[in-house]
Amino acid sequence: MMGPVYVVTDAQAPLPVIAQIRAAALGGASLIQLRDKTASDADLAALIANVLPMVTAQGARLIINDRVDLAIRTGVHGLHIGQGDGDPALIRARIGAAMLLGLSVEAEAHLPHISAGVDYLGVGPVRATPSKPDHAPPIGFDGLARIIGGTSLPCYAIGGLKEDDAVAVKAAGAIGMAVVSAVTRTADPQAATRALVKAWRQA
Repeated sequence: MMGPVYVVTDAQAPLPVIAQIRAAALGGASLIQLRDKTASDADLAALIANVLPMVTAQGARLIINDRVDLAIRTGVHGLHIGQGDGDPALIRARIGAAMLLGLSVEAEAHLPHISAGVDYLGVGPVRATPSKPDHAPPIGFDGLARIIGGTSLPCYAIGGLKEDDAVAVKAAGAIGMAVVSAVTRTADPQAATRALVKAWRQA
């Protein structure tokens, strides 16, 4: 069962990525995505080896962004890919049946092309967000609801979301919210994660 709070790391945030991961896991995030476009595979592998036991012990799952070979080599819990990262069916064949596979979806036009093997969708951006300057046009909560309504896969909303968006995200049909700066750029990311979990439960 995938829980409601999904934290994505931010390599540009003042807090080191390893500390972001620890805070998210201790704060109750269910999924934590290691997203770093510039770090080497070797550096990320070392980081994963350091945090994976702790993340697992907290009952969370560590997901890596884009890097299929690294996901296989390090034994993380999952892999998240974008629309341009290859055929999900072929990637599923490489990573095996046990690993979670997430796919970013930015528009309704992407839905007919989702192949078997995808476990969940990251849908957005709901709003414009500074943590991903090259993002697609924001879809808003109406667009979020339309995309979620067009698929049977569980969906996480992403893109400029904060604690007080939990009600609207849940109303759109998402199983949870994925956040970056709402956790990684706060003074107390563990408390921020905990607040997101609480907000979702109360929504």
